[in-house]
Amino acid sequence: MKTQLEEIKVSAQADLNNVKTKQDVEAFRTKYLGKKGLLTSILKQMGTVSPEERPKVGQISNDVRDFLSQSIDSKITEIQNAELSKKLQAEKIDVTLPGKKHRIGRCHPSSLVLEEITDIFIGMGFSIVEGPEIESDYYNFEALNLPKEHPARDVQDTFYIDENTLLRTQTSSVQIRVMEKQKPPIYIISPGKVYRADEVDATHCPVFHQIEGLVVDKDITFSDLKGTLENFLKNLYGEDIVVRFRPHHFPYTEPSAELDMQCFSCRGKGCRLCKNEGFIEVLGCGMVHPQVLQNCNIDPNIYSGFAFGMGLERITMRKYKIDDLRLFYENDIRFLNQF
Repeated sequence: MKTQLEEIKVSAQADLNNVKTKQDVEAFRTKYLGKKGLLTSILKQMGTVSPEERPKVGQISNDVRDFLSQSIDSKITEIQNAELSKKLQAEKIDVTLPGKKHRIGRCHPSSLVLEEITDIFIGMGFSIVEGPEIESDYYNFEALNLPKEHPARDVQDTFYIDENTLLRTQTSSVQIRVMEKQKPPIYIISPGKVYRADEVDATHCPVFHQIEGLVVDKDITFSDLKGTLENFLKNLYGEDIVVRFRPHHFPYTEPSAELDMQCFSCRGKGCRLCKNEGFIEVLGCGMVHPQVLQNCNIDPNIYSGFAFGMGLERITMRKYKIDDLRLFYENDIRFLNQF
């Protein structure tokens, strides 16, 4: 039996050379120390050993067991250290190498222009007001002097959610909400996202941004409207700009006008960009219709006001000489890096 124990130790030493993984360790443990392992099988024969030899055989068997257990623990530690070393090697960072350059984000051109516009109007005493994008038919149309049968509703190409709920087609609805809750004097602009069922092309998109302005106070005249808008555009585009007002019609203003700005490309001579007219339409405006004031419980005999509205993307296109609206939404880094 002593010989068998010694042979087990020699065999185990030889097998240890082939133990490389945790699976190999488990197979080694099962082979020698398992329920049917070599050492276990021999120890079951201890009953056949004479009483005189039993202490010596017991000592040898304990030595072999200790050897096997220590060898297993040693192999596990060796394998774990190897795995850790491999992991650390893979994660190693050479601190002498130059760092990676992180690309810094840029503000979108529309965001830059919107910030500039709000700064200009805040400087003139206006407040910034926002409202819901999902709007009722009343605030989007009826309160603005656009009853259900009004033909201008067909031009709007509205996204209706149900008969009385829609995605707002203009931020003028915010003006109604303000006039209902706030007594004059009122000086506000309301920037925000609006929705219309337009086909996507170089100048149209079903989702875009508007900036509406409203002033309601005593003794407000069309001259105040002209002075405010001319001051705004000169601050935005420069003192050398030339503007003109053309008569127009909007249901919620009377009288109404469209403001044109001299073409920045041809300086009034006529070119492809301005369709040979020399001027480009910028925004619509006019004096607030008395009926709109009455709808908001404001006495038109005491107060008057003006309103205007512009598309943020169109204003941005003219400021940066961009000729295609789709560039704003494509997120092409080559385009955005220019601003």
